[in-house]
Amino acid sequence: MEQEQKALEELEEVMEQAEEPAEETAEKTEETTAQDELEQTKKLYEETVDQMKRLAAEYDNFRKRSIKERSQLKLDTLADTVGALLPVVDNLERALDNAQDDESPLATGVQMVMRQLQEALAKLGVEPIEGVGAQFDPELHNAVMHVDDEEVGDNIIVEELQKGYKVEDKVIRHSMVKVAN
Repeated sequence: MEQEQKALEELEEVMEQAEEPAEETAEKTEETTAQDELEQTKKLYEETVDQMKRLAAEYDNFRKRSIKERSQLKLDTLADTVGALLPVVDNLERALDNAQDDESPLATGVQMVMRQLQEALAKLGVEPIEGVGAQFDPELHNAVMHVDDEEVGDNIIVEELQKGYKVEDKVIRHSMVKVAN
């Protein structure tokens, strides 16, 4: 019986020793699982923050692009509208050139209409392109004639055949000019 008792005690000791590492292993497994979950949560958080930053940057770029496109559309619309009115301006200028010495009420009325139209164009930001005496610029001028004139420097505009106009940096109509070479 004593042997049985000893065997039983030894068996209990072995079982207790076997249970202790299992408990420690379970605690370590729970710790490892908690750390893994924490790392996964941190990773998910960082990915979410990165996505939010990218989305904010995309929205900012979209907003800037939209503002630029609206501004360009406004400028294009203004240029098209003014371009349609330029033949009227040309005809009024021709009428005024022919009525320079005329003091009639009709000539005075045409002068008033022309002045009013020029003021309206100025309010819209439309300005005439510099002509006679200016340096020829292919971005602004369309050279339709060339003359040899030694009194004038190279590429200087000597005559403006049709006035050009621009709004901001956009050319509505190029000036048709005669250039000295």
